[in-house]
Amino acid sequence: MLRRWGAPRIAGPRDARVNPACGDTSGLPADGRLRLLSFNIQVGNSTESYRHYLTRGWQHLLPHVGRSSNLQRIGALLGDYDLVALQEADGGSLRSGYINQVEHLAQLGAFPYWYQQLNRNLGRLAQHSNGVLSRLQPTVIEDHPLPGPPGRGAILVRFGEGDDALAVVMMHLSLGAKTRVRQLAYIRDLIGDYRHQVLMGDMNTHASDLLLNSPLRDLGLLAPQVEATFPSWRPQRCLDHILLSPSLTLEAVRVLAQPISDHLPVAVEIRLPDSLCSDLDRPNTSLAEIPT
Repeated sequence: MLRRWGAPRIAGPRDARVNPACGDTSGLPADGRLRLLSFNIQVGNSTESYRHYLTRGWQHLLPHVGRSSNLQRIGALLGDYDLVALQEADGGSLRSGYINQVEHLAQLGAFPYWYQQLNRNLGRLAQHSNGVLSRLQPTVIEDHPLPGPPGRGAILVRFGEGDDALAVVMMHLSLGAKTRVRQLAYIRDLIGDYRHQVLMGDMNTHASDLLLNSPLRDLGLLAPQVEATFPSWRPQRCLDHILLSPSLTLEAVRVLAQPISDHLPVAVEIRLPDSLCSDLDRPNTSLAEIPT
């Protein structure tokens, strides 16, 4: 049964969903590199100017022909990455043609594992969601509603065990500065005990604010990407980030010139520590043992 908007949601572990079209594989690259992408997809809508927020606003409520072709473009883009954080996806409502966009993009990009976090349930009208797509089998997935008005959430995905586990938090933060500080304090508590940390998502503020003026400031995180991501047609503000702990080696970073949404996607390639690669290569739960 779907939750009503505003009903309390309990933070806790969840099961990865499995894409049956993909084989049983950990997906760990042989060279230890991991390709990350964060993308606010605006429920598959294309926006090319500020006036489109008004003239195309109906597309946030009703289905339209262009959404399907736009999702095909997004799916083709995502296929080049190992771990993807999605924001502003629809979980299957009228406007998306009752298609779960996280699941759909997992199929288009051939990702073995995916998870949809439903943050605001408007029934048949809209299913506001975050999503994760992964080629590595997660050890743990945790669903966390964030402090503040209902509608914002974070997904904690852990790979590996013990001191060398990799903790990845995918999020969509609030527009308001005070609420955002509360949300970042919550996230700081989630990841504080992990050595290897990645934070991905639409954070609605600049990197300097995140690293110097927020509850994250004592973690020593790096913000390798400084290019603007919003608005996609004339980028002026850097709102989308992939933040890394110093224990992870940065190989490459770029903002993709793909004006498919009103945000541009951010891509980072990292090299995992040898100890973590060894842990991820150990046999894990088979697909048959994971609930679908």
